[in-house]
Amino acid sequence: MTDTTVSAANRVKQWSREFFKEYVRANRFKRYMGSDENSIIQVKNDLTKKKGDAITIPLVGALDDTGGPNTGTTTLVGNEKALPNEGFQIKVGVVRDAVVVNMEEEQAAPMDILNAGKVALKTLAMRYLRTAIINALGSIRGIVYATATEAQRDDWNTDNADRILYGADIANRVAGDNSASILAITGAEILNRAMVSKLKRIAQDAKTVNGDGIRPFTYGEDEETFVIFAGTRAYRDLKNDMATVHEQARERAKTNPLFTGTTSLYWDGVVIREIPEIPDLGAVGAAGALISPVYLCGAQALAVAWAQTTKATIRKEDDYGFKHGVGFYELRGVEKVLWDQDSANSKDWGVVTGFVAAAADA
Repeated sequence: MTDTTVSAANRVKQWSREFFKEYVRANRFKRYMGSDENSIIQVKNDLTKKKGDAITIPLVGALDDTGGPNTGTTTLVGNEKALPNEGFQIKVGVVRDAVVVNMEEEQAAPMDILNAGKVALKTLAMRYLRTAIINALGSIRGIVYATATEAQRDDWNTDNADRILYGADIANRVAGDNSASILAITGAEILNRAMVSKLKRIAQDAKTVNGDGIRPFTYGEDEETFVIFAGTRAYRDLKNDMATVHEQARERAKTNPLFTGTTSLYWDGVVIREIPEIPDLGAVGAAGALISPVYLCGAQALAVAWAQTTKATIRKEDDYGFKHGVGFYELRGVEKVLWDQDSANSKDWGVVTGFVAAAADA
């Protein structure tokens, strides 16, 4: 009798499938990712089934209600409304990495190189995706905020005037000058309940086309919500501000956020999610106040496109069989969605950006 053995090729394919599922599922943004236009982060997999280096996400604006509907015997032919629509293109690129082990170390370690490498590479891939999402949240027309020029930031300040909040007051914004606007933020203008509510109102009032505000994520029959992603210190300040709410309005149990160390809070129909890796801008506020960005997101705030989901790569025998390695590669793109992408005056489609004071712990 001859036992059946599973070929190396089949093992690698299974490794790839599980690797991809596990690292995406473990990502902090996973719960906000989905395939439809209602998702905070819309995921597109179309390019996994056909060739191409970019994919276009359709955006549909609100119909113009100026003048009201056609009524009575008014002729409808010739009075139809144009449906505002745009396309946002995401380009994909290669993301890859690998680990290598020589025979001596492999012999010393009681583990299979594929399985050992899988754990480390999954964590690394997750960090790459998380960083790409954070960079997209703060990006200026596809350029990472930290590398954007002052002129690019100033143009963004102008074109997104109805969806940026500097500190606690709308009046802090200096038209056409992003740095001066941030410099107006005092150390007292921290993320709190009032600011969460103001960011929500800004989203509801923001006009993209035909008076259409930023569209919230909808669930159930008619429930709507936005999500704010905040760094650790900004989240700390909001949690402190909500302490009395949790004491007086939440259940008296170990599930109360006062005890759980939860990474999510809820206020005024807005979920606030802590993302520790969101970087501060530095001591660029008034009197050297440390400033941190926060991002309120509605539907289709970001988009992730995959042209090639994760594939395992095996480094064959090298250096006369002394070295072995395992790696991964994928083709994907992550972008903040813009309305009128190719225009010099494009707008952030589903994101309101806030800048808050977030002092370091004493």
